[in-house]
Amino acid sequence: AADAGNAAAEADALADEISALEAQITKKGAEIKTLKKSKVAAETLKPHVDELGELRARLAELQKSQSPADDNFDQQAFNDVIIERMFIIPSFEIHGGVKGLFDLGPPCCALKANVLETWRQHFILEENMLEMECTNLTPKAVLQTSGHVEKFTDQMVKDQETGECKRADHMLEDFIDDLIEKTPNMSSEEKDELLLIQRQADAFSLDEMHALFQRFGIKGEDGHELSKPFDFNLMFETKIGPEGTSIGYLRPETAQGLFVNFKRLLNFNGKQMPFAAAQIGLGFRNEIAPRGGLLRVREFCMAEIEHFVNPNKKSHPKFESVANKTMVLFDQTTQLGTGRPLVMTMGEAVEKGTVNNETLGYFMARTQLFMEKIGINPARLRFRQHLQTEMAHYAADCWDCEIHTSYGWVECVGHADRACYDLMVHAEATGTSMEASERLPEPVEIDVVTVEPNRKLVGKTFKKDQKTVLAALEKVSKDEDALGHFEKTMEAAGSVELEGFTVTKDMVSFKKEKKMKHEEKFLPSVIEPSFGMGRILYALLEHSFYVPEDNKEAVVMRFSPNVAPVKCAVFNLQSNGDFMPVVRQIAASLTAAGMSNKTDTSGQSIGKRYARTDEVGTPYGVTVDFDTLKDSTVTLRERDSQSQLRVPIADVPALITGLVKGWTTWNDAGAKYPAVERQA
Repeated sequence: AADAGNAAAEADALADEISALEAQITKKGAEIKTLKKSKVAAETLKPHVDELGELRARLAELQKSQSPADDNFDQQAFNDVIIERMFIIPSFEIHGGVKGLFDLGPPCCALKANVLETWRQHFILEENMLEMECTNLTPKAVLQTSGHVEKFTDQMVKDQETGECKRADHMLEDFIDDLIEKTPNMSSEEKDELLLIQRQADAFSLDEMHALFQRFGIKGEDGHELSKPFDFNLMFETKIGPEGTSIGYLRPETAQGLFVNFKRLLNFNGKQMPFAAAQIGLGFRNEIAPRGGLLRVREFCMAEIEHFVNPNKKSHPKFESVANKTMVLFDQTTQLGTGRPLVMTMGEAVEKGTVNNETLGYFMARTQLFMEKIGINPARLRFRQHLQTEMAHYAADCWDCEIHTSYGWVECVGHADRACYDLMVHAEATGTSMEASERLPEPVEIDVVTVEPNRKLVGKTFKKDQKTVLAALEKVSKDEDALGHFEKTMEAAGSVELEGFTVTKDMVSFKKEKKMKHEEKFLPSVIEPSFGMGRILYALLEHSFYVPEDNKEAVVMRFSPNVAPVKCAVFNLQSNGDFMPVVRQIAASLTAAGMSNKTDTSGQSIGKRYARTDEVGTPYGVTVDFDTLKDSTVTLRERDSQSQLRVPIADVPALITGLVKGWTTWNDAGAKYPAVERQA
């Protein structure tokens, strides 16, 4: 017992040391990222990069001495069952396939449909959200406004003879690896310089990258000349219409369709705030080097929510329903400090300011509940807060729901308080008001300032441009903050630059009066939970995979019954013509009850047929045998315990439905129906 206690204490100490080291690496990485943005000299950056390398080497040593988190996971057996049972297969396989494209076979297609249906029930129906289905094709103007056209890029170089394109940073990294390997007598100073360049490969400007390619003489295949590095946009570009004059893209995310429809959604909702819109659909990203199965692909399913709320009122009416939900929160402080995530209730997290507001916290907790509902192991799930170096300048707070898989911690859901940014940029680009309003409990008296143009002087001064100036003045009049700034600047300087025109003090007058204010106008903030369904599916496959201790040759997919592709299998004990009508009757009754089912009346032993259904995750199995012909009862088998009950045929549809829907449990069924010995 003492030895076991010492071993546990040593394991805990090692885990603490690893966590602390991971925190140091995170902190140093954030520091280096800040330095790179500041364009510091290479010699200034070098000691920081060297220190990061030493920390990572130390971490690797410690991790080698630590037992793996899940040493029962058999990667090869998992890969085999995923391919052989046709969960996921490479697209266009007989033509050689295409990287980053995968097809979902029958089991995974049904699994995905059930997960999406659970998501729709859990979020859209329970939260009374407005669901939309927006087009995959998006005009350039929309994505130019959102920033995707300019910023959604990686650096590329093109082979001048073959036309093949490759990522510039990857080519630079590979060249340096080869150079170091081929030059064993290289001095330590030269090697350190090369490694420093390699570590900064993704941070160089186009000109800096070109200079490095020239310095090292980096060529393409067979010594072919390469183009200068250029930005490659990761969106799939296309032409809309036969003329080819209208440029569009396959959307890289689903959110923009909801943002541009905000005004119509607000009106549809009776102008009531707050409200949420949701969409399930495809996104497309022309990844340069897709890898990791469903974790990084070129076409992927997303489920996104845009919750529109008054920026000054981010409480949530249903927050109390999740306030006691215990969460694993990897906040900024612990990432840069102990490296050990916090465990606290969501109520505590919001109260202490760890999570910015109730609405963000509410959706984080609801995401946790959804993950548990579909069968993700909660012990392998956490929420990681973005560091300041990761967060967009306009964001108030961001948390990623991460799931632990054989690839490590994988971001599967982003939760972002995006403030007013998205609606603001679309409003400014189109001249469309994205304001919402809420009635005040009681009217209040306020001082109102309006700007009145001297139309005669404006017309005389600006002539053909007078309409533009007058429209700009009208726009300023409608924006309380802009009008206040306009008035102060005019008073101080005697003129204001407006839309490229100089408006002087004699061209306008300010009228002040008192009015009763009955409503508050505001540009809504957006709180966005964004689900990567492909990644969630992959994590669910891994978390459901199981090799029984007593039978290492067997494989079981332990899907929760509510998302399992097939809910119930129907068997005949052996080949007997009298069994078949009963098999068909039971299958038909299950179908009528809305329970997916599959019959297996092959000549193999019942044990082998059970094993086959276990591999695709079917939770229940009904077997028709000789006793069935006598008393109209069947054997009902439960996948995980492999225990069996004797159930009347007439009760089967309702019982399976109750088990799948969660209305009853297997223990409840065991209390009602007699147990039978397991069939081999």
